[in-house]
Amino acid sequence: MIKTVTLNAAIDKTVEVQDFRLGAVSRISKLQLDAGGKGINVSKVIQALNGKSIAVGVLAGRNGEFIQAEIERRGIAHDFLYVEGETRTNLKVVDPVNSSFTDINEPGTMISEDDLKQLEEKIFKDLGSETSLVLSGSVPSSVPSSLYRQWLERAKALGGKTFLDAEGELLREGLKAKPFLVKPNLYELEHLVGHKLSRLEDVAAAARNLLRQGVEVLVVSLGSEGALFAYQEQVIHAEGLPIEVKSTVGAGDAMVAALTLVPAGEDYLARAVRWSIATSAAQVTTPGTQPPELSKVLSYLDQVRYHLLA
Repeated sequence: MIKTVTLNAAIDKTVEVQDFRLGAVSRISKLQLDAGGKGINVSKVIQALNGKSIAVGVLAGRNGEFIQAEIERRGIAHDFLYVEGETRTNLKVVDPVNSSFTDINEPGTMISEDDLKQLEEKIFKDLGSETSLVLSGSVPSSVPSSLYRQWLERAKALGGKTFLDAEGELLREGLKAKPFLVKPNLYELEHLVGHKLSRLEDVAAAARNLLRQGVEVLVVSLGSEGALFAYQEQVIHAEGLPIEVKSTVGAGDAMVAALTLVPAGEDYLARAVRWSIATSAAQVTTPGTQPPELSKVLSYLDQVRYHLLA
């Protein structure tokens, strides 16, 4: 069983604007609404890959009802907690002329201590050694930055496999729980270590250092340059696939979704590389945060190119 957790759910409103310019009147040529939030995006892609998950998280108001309806339409199991207020709407501006992608995200719904206790009950209900717990995305300002660490530690104590995709203090604190897998992007990793990582060798050194601190698998997404994977004594760089990008939103979430479905065993890292790169590539060819078609993911698997770093 895979449980994904989303504390900052959102309606992702993706608009296409030709030659988008600041300070000018812009006209929308395409508009799309999706149920979003990083954990929810992970659940959507897991389902697209013929996996099963339970989407747990916080919703509010009519926007929350829209998100739940979309999740149910896709046949994804859920256990949402409704709170006061209104779930946010995030605006994604796609400009195909200049190949730019602009995110304008609202702050999240406030969550009380009581709300967190109720949500925690939902998260840890039936959580055991057969459960993978995915904590991803931001949290509202009312939530302490130590929360992910506390939940990761509790899940590990119950025998669960833990996945973390967060930034800033949530990432820094979460690492103290020594999750099974952590997936920062390059910017998030640079912020964590406190300096630029200009060369691939620098990223690899930072990854190896985090493995020494107790993380089992580290995956650093590098945008169009692919991703770096570190596990045991191996560090692999996988190249990005040469594809036409429609939207970069959800690419990292797609990568996490694929990684939750890769079983342990022989050639674990090679399988993790191929599936996560292929799934992430397929994701960016879709508009908004629509999950990719499994057939497209399968078509990319044999196109993935990677090599071991010394």
